[in-house]
This record gives sequence, structure tokens and C-alpha cells, in this order.
Amino acid sequence: MHATLPLLEATDFPPIARGRTDTLQVNLGYRCNQRCVHCHVNAGPNRTEMMSPELVDLVIEVLAKRRIQTLDLTGGAPELHTEFRRLVGAARRLGVRVIDRCNLTVLFEPGQEDLAEFLAGQGVEVVASLPCYSLENVDRQRGKGVFDKSIEALKKLNALGYGQSAEGLQLNLVYNPQGPSLPPDQARLQADYKRELFDHFGIVFNQLFALANMPIQRFGSMLISKGQFEPYMALLKANYLEANLDNVMCRSLISVDWQGELHDCDFNQQLGLAQGCRARAHLRDLLKSDLDGEAICVADHCYGCTAGQGSSCGGAL
Repeated sequence: MHATLPLLEATDFPPIARGRTDTLQVNLGYRCNQRCVHCHVNAGPNRTEMMSPELVDLVIEVLAKRRIQTLDLTGGAPELHTEFRRLVGAARRLGVRVIDRCNLTVLFEPGQEDLAEFLAGQGVEVVASLPCYSLENVDRQRGKGVFDKSIEALKKLNALGYGQSAEGLQLNLVYNPQGPSLPPDQARLQADYKRELFDHFGIVFNQLFALANMPIQRFGSMLISKGQFEPYMALLKANYLEANLDNVMCRSLISVDWQGELHDCDFNQQLGLAQGCRARAHLRDLLKSDLDGEAICVADHCYGCTAGQGSSCGGAL
């Protein structure tokens, strides 16, 4: 796989600083039951990196110490971690909002038959990957049979009350473009998703998050192989909007990798860029002090979050 960091380090992206950290985004490991073309984590069934139980304990301690408002769990498929349910339960008892970034098909993995019921019982918000509302496009990006399983999973979540109202269990979907292009207007695309999924399958959901593909890891390597890396970067830079800087996720979110290392965002984590571009930063550091006002480590991929309508873990900015 082609390395993308050497192509991104020299940057003219403007310096930015952190605000108050209200979200702890924890990558529990890279094991996943899918292997998607656009995956910036390079996750898959053969990955073995998983967070230790001791580090999961430390996550819980930091949630309490720093009074973190939101725990955002990601992977891989975070639900495949043996400590997933213990961590969710501990966070909810602390009154922390929990988000599960779910690929939907994990609900049908062996041992996960009651996963949807567990998530509903804990009041966990589900952010579910569904890169299109058509079978052909989803299976091309995520693998044969993924679309049908995803639809069945969404129906299961709906039956438990997910996506039914703004006040109830939250079910949000995630869209990624199929290739090196910016996402379309999020509001219009959301309307299309809601119409198509309801008309054809009776599925409802709360919001659609339209995310730009980051030129790193598996997707970045594919761009390099096809000679599309430089044109894609030119597209991102040409559509840069300074107004998006105020709302980029790295101002209020800290990313924790499976080894407990801190990064300014999930994308920096995958590039090996430590929080604030330091040599090393660790979760245990948050027991001593917060990160308010510290510099954010930037590189050229940051244009992916600030191009056009903007892009973050919560969709358009």
C-alpha cells in the first residue's frame, strides 16, 4: 500500500488550536467483518490490533475525571471488541452520551444476535455506514451482500424504536462518495435517502451525514495507484472555505487509538500524527491536565474537512 503522509506533511493549511474537549473518540481496534474500499483505517477481518482491558479501564477513568460529554466508539467494528459492552455500560452510568459507529452487518455476526437490543437498552446513538441507497453501489464499495444485510439491520433497529423521532433513539446514516469527488449537498441527499429508503423498504432514520473521503490509507493509496492523488488534492484545496475552520471536529474532539495514544482526530491517528504534533501523547496524560488551547497538528489532508460544505464525524459543517 502506498504511503500518503510524505505527500501531505508539507502544507499551507492555517494553524488552528483546540477549544474545550467534550468528545472522546476511541478506536477500540482494527478488526472488522468488512473490508471497504474507502476505509481510511484499513480495517478488515484479519486485523488483530485491539485495545487492552486495562486501557478500557483508563478510558472510563478519563470520562469521569474530565467530565467528558460524549464517548464516540469506532474501529474497525467496535462491537467486536470483547470489552465493548462493559465500556458502554460504564459510560452510560456516568451519564455520558455514547455513539456507536456501526457498519450494520455486524448485527448478524456470531455472538452479536442481541447487539441491537443491547444498544437500544443502553440508549446508544447509532451512526450507521450506508454509502448509497442502491444495492449495486453499496456492494461495489463494501462487498457482495452487504446492502441486503444492511437493510435488514436497519429494519431491526427501526423495530426497536431507532430513527422514529427526534427525541427517541437516534439512528444516523453516513454517506461517502464512490470516488475522488466532494459529497453532494447534504440536505438534498438526505431527502433522497429518506424517500428511497422509506418508499422501497419502509426504513426511517434521523439524519444523514455526508463525509468526504480522506486521501489517506486505503483510499489514498488507491488514488496514488490511479494517478488521481494530485487532482483530488487540487479539488479539495480549490473548494477550501475558511468559515468551516470554526466547526472542525478537532477543536472539541480528541482521538484515542487502540494503544491509548492521543491524536487530534481519527485521520491524524491513521497517519501516525500525535496530538499537537508532539513525539507522543497518551490517554493517561488526560488524568493530569486537559488540552484546552493547545495547537492542532495539521497537514494537507485537513483540506478534506474544510472543502465545500465541510466534513466532520457529524457530517457537513
